[in-house]
Amino acid sequence: MSLFLNPKVITLAMLASLAPFAIDTYLPAFHLIAFDLNSTPNAIQQSLTFYLAPYTLMTLFHGAISDSIGRIKTMKFGLGLFFFASIGCALSTSVEMLWFFRILQGIGGGAGNVVARAMVRDLYQGPEAQRVMATIQIIFGIAPAIAPMIGGLLLAFHWQIIFVFLAIYAALSVFMANKILPETLAKKDLLPFSCSAISVRYRELFSNKEFVLLILAVSANFSAFFIYVLASPVFLIDHLGFTAQQFGYLFIPTVTGMMIGSFISKRSAGVFSPSRLLRYGYFWMFFISLINLLFCAFFDNYAMINIGLIALYNIGMAAVMPVISLAALDCFPRMRGTAASGQAFMQMLFSTLVAGLVIPVLWFSTFGLASGLFLILCCGLFAASKTLFWKSD
Repeated sequence: MSLFLNPKVITLAMLASLAPFAIDTYLPAFHLIAFDLNSTPNAIQQSLTFYLAPYTLMTLFHGAISDSIGRIKTMKFGLGLFFFASIGCALSTSVEMLWFFRILQGIGGGAGNVVARAMVRDLYQGPEAQRVMATIQIIFGIAPAIAPMIGGLLLAFHWQIIFVFLAIYAALSVFMANKILPETLAKKDLLPFSCSAISVRYRELFSNKEFVLLILAVSANFSAFFIYVLASPVFLIDHLGFTAQQFGYLFIPTVTGMMIGSFISKRSAGVFSPSRLLRYGYFWMFFISLINLLFCAFFDNYAMINIGLIALYNIGMAAVMPVISLAALDCFPRMRGTAASGQAFMQMLFSTLVAGLVIPVLWFSTFGLASGLFLILCCGLFAASKTLFWKSD
């Protein structure tokens, strides 16, 4: 059976895709929500931070909890909270109320992503794990492409319907996971759950230099692209002249790039070494991000080129992401849930810092955004080049 038709793979991809849906679906509604709640676009922009900050914090616990009570129970609790918080967002009558329910969404929303990462490594080994992770990433990549378009279509009814859609998505994900996915952690392998036990596991995690460098690398790679996702209302509407219904002009090409990169990663599994793919991917990302920086510095904005270069960057980013993620999880085979939490935490910490601190400084022009992509990618390249994994071939 094709991995694209495998019910387990589809369900794992749905769980992993909840985060981009929670972030991207309501982006086209920023101006309308601000008007309806008597607020400002900047205040609505901060609702991203209010989602990402607790999401990031809770990723430290979702994996550790799943190592102690099981993957499926952790997923049910987290996505159940996300469901009720989404209804609360839909019923919000002030920006402060929206912020509060976005915080609750963030607390529960990370469970699906963390559990999915751990379950992939529980269920699959070797090149098959790389192929499955890459397949999930291809399906996962569809989410940020269609989420803003779904949001734009739902605006024809009202912005509240966007959050009703998110509630339905979470409920469907829980239902499918409960019916299709097995509990992959045997009772004999459950780890003790206490603050002291969790702190011991995290000390072990973050004292491992290889693990830290790998998760820093994958976090920086993704955050470099994430700049454009979170700044898309300004990037598309103010700098490139698109409308709220035309967000697909950014997300379709960039996600196509992610899907191509994931396909490359999938096809290369077992053909040549993951470390060689890692080096090729970084050389490609560096080259494209440098061209993007130079174009934005010396030429006028031209949407096809501005967006096309981001899409080309995503080919390299998506090609190396599965191999880095698997290498990080393999550092701790007996506590993959905690390792997945640590990886997700660092990735979302980068994204939260980008949302709250970096984007408001850089979105003054396309050159500012291109500078952010280039500098963050260089941080990722530096971290990756210092790993044993980079030199293992």
